[in-house]
Amino acid sequence: MTSGKRVLIVDDEAPIREMIAVALEMAGYDCMEADSAQAAHPMIIDRKPDMVLLDWMMPGISGIEFARRLRKDEMTSDIPIIMLTAKTDEDNKIQGLETGIDDYITKPFSPRELVARLKTVLRRTTPKGVEEPITIDGLTLDPVSHRVSSELKPLELGPTEFRLLQFFMTHQDRAYTRSQLLDLVWGGNVYVEERTVDVHIRRLRKALGDRHDYLIQTVRGTGYRFSSQVA
Repeated sequence: MTSGKRVLIVDDEAPIREMIAVALEMAGYDCMEADSAQAAHPMIIDRKPDMVLLDWMMPGISGIEFARRLRKDEMTSDIPIIMLTAKTDEDNKIQGLETGIDDYITKPFSPRELVARLKTVLRRTTPKGVEEPITIDGLTLDPVSHRVSSELKPLELGPTEFRLLQFFMTHQDRAYTRSQLLDLVWGGNVYVEERTVDVHIRRLRKALGDRHDYLIQTVRGTGYRFSSQVA
């Protein structure tokens, strides 16, 4: 469950970041650190952590304000957030949960408690198709073995087509522009033309064959959508 999971620790106090990083690395997580929201934001866009641990009280942009911004931006709205706080006050907790924070942990806390909370939130927020197989209309994607099959027959997909299909299968029935797909599948720091998306969509449809190519739908004037409901 933990292998390769990337956690970003955002806290202005270096000793606290270090203590958390040591505990999480011992539990098998890959850690990144930032001392402010301003430093954390580009790391989140470029490296897409699986979880953000965010201190409430920071100079500049506070943790709660930063969480609010992450939730409003489509590129970062799904990232699980655990708020680290010295505030035990119920009103603050309610304010945090209303912002869309996934859990709270009050300082001081034990590393074991932190690791347990983190595992619980990751388990709860990980959609099917990210860690366990997902099947839609007879099309199955297994993220662990990196295999895709149609009615149990294996399909040959390139790495980009696999990532694109995995994104679509875990974000069904929503239309995405080419620009959004570039950000969400290729990453915010990769400079490729929007036409690249069309090329890979064409390859993906070809790989899916007549049985499943209807799942990848063109939305005129917008981009593409993955849906088992025929448009």
